[in-house]
Amino acid sequence: MSADDQQFLDLLSSIPNQIRRYSGDVAEYVDKVVDQAADQVRDTLSSAPWVPDYMRPTVPSRPPPVVLVPLSTYERVQNWLVRHKILTGAIIVAFGYVTYRTVRHTKLTHKPRRAKRARNGGRLEVVVIAGSPTLPLTKSLSLDMERRGFIVYIVCNTIEDELAVQSLSRPDIKPLGIDITDPPNAGQAIERFAAYLQTPHAAVPGARPNHLSLKSVILIPSLTYQTSPIATIPPSSFADLFNTHLLQPILTIQSFLPLLTTRINPPSEKPEPSSSTSSSPSSPSTPRVLVFTPSIISSINPPFHAPEATVCSALSAFTEVLSAELRPLDIPVTHVQLGTFDFAGFTPARPHTHTYPHPSHHHPHAPAQSTLQWPEAARQAYGRNYVTQNASAIAAGRIRGLRGSSLRDLHNAVFDVIDGSDQSAVVRVGLGAGLYGFVGRWAPRGLVAWMMGIRKVDELGTWESGSASGGSGSRSVSEKSNASASGSGSGSENGEASEFIAVGKHYEGGHDVWKEG
Repeated sequence: MSADDQQFLDLLSSIPNQIRRYSGDVAEYVDKVVDQAADQVRDTLSSAPWVPDYMRPTVPSRPPPVVLVPLSTYERVQNWLVRHKILTGAIIVAFGYVTYRTVRHTKLTHKPRRAKRARNGGRLEVVVIAGSPTLPLTKSLSLDMERRGFIVYIVCNTIEDELAVQSLSRPDIKPLGIDITDPPNAGQAIERFAAYLQTPHAAVPGARPNHLSLKSVILIPSLTYQTSPIATIPPSSFADLFNTHLLQPILTIQSFLPLLTTRINPPSEKPEPSSSTSSSPSSPSTPRVLVFTPSIISSINPPFHAPEATVCSALSAFTEVLSAELRPLDIPVTHVQLGTFDFAGFTPARPHTHTYPHPSHHHPHAPAQSTLQWPEAARQAYGRNYVTQNASAIAAGRIRGLRGSSLRDLHNAVFDVIDGSDQSAVVRVGLGAGLYGFVGRWAPRGLVAWMMGIRKVDELGTWESGSASGGSGSRSVSEKSNASASGSGSGSENGEASEFIAVGKHYEGGHDVWKEG
């Protein structure tokens, strides 16, 4: 039998199955139509008045109509939570965290913070602040510590600093003259201060004298820095910067290390019960070291902030090493990373008094004006990005439109560290301190630079002979500055003038311009 015959037989064998399926469909359709017609006839006859009752057909009972009842608010919320389980979990976690932070902040805000006093009311605890008395932060912190019952000593290097401390007109805020540039004299000053702590003092004449105890040494380095491209910063200015902003704080801490490590403990005396409780495992008389640094710029390291980023990073590393060296001696070291604060009342009225005073923002057009004093090559390479970054909303450690944190937050944080309530190695306080730290750790550098307005420079200036030594490339600044730069470039053994773009010191321009001398 051929293949065609087999295919024909298969077709014949499938015909009964198809007939059965089609006939079943037709029968079901006919039954459905007949049932509908019967229902209509039954309904019509049951409702017709002319049909006798004994002949009227009985209508079969039908299920009652479904009534749609609207869902309650609780049921709608429950259904939404079931459909969005992941989002619900995230909301619960965020709400719990915010609640915890709010309760903790409220509890810490209402916590009484007072220094310990003797039974006769005399002050017992001494705090040393190593910072310029003219800094707003030094003024506010010293006044707050004195108000809480501490005897505050501010390290003074010059007569002007002592006069600034005396101008505060507080009997318990006193100058501590230490010339750190002269190590022998600095050592003698520390010895005199140690002898002062070991000598009993009476709060008022005739009262019982009490011994004083050193509670903390607070280091506040300079918090203001100039901004400028690295190409326009002379090496001598870098040297001065490291000397005043980095070396001086390090030498200050070094001068106090003999006093900190000897632990001058006064004779046992029962002080008056204090309202503040300390959870520190160390001795109550153990002094604590606090090192303040601005953290916003050093967290993201933006362009044109090489001085601040370099110094703050070096101070952070120094603080870590100091903490590691003093930890076996049971001397706590805390690194306080600062954000921005509202210094109204401690600084002159300026458009940006709510943040830390920054030289490039005293005037809205200062960055653009300062670039006019740069050499042509530097202005063409860096000018546009420099002006754009200074005008961005997150430039120079500030967030445009937001006021700085209250100084009360800083004062409370410092007191909690001193009395041992906060034993963290790093304390971040101030607007932007935590946010910029998170951005610096996790955000891509390119994204941060783009948000600050940094864009690619499409066209660079052409090389001209003598531009590296302040020749024709810097003629647009001034003839005098070019002459001095060229002369120093030919007469200097180190070739300093060939390493930077000189700007004459006779120019009285913007604060962002690095000058000679």
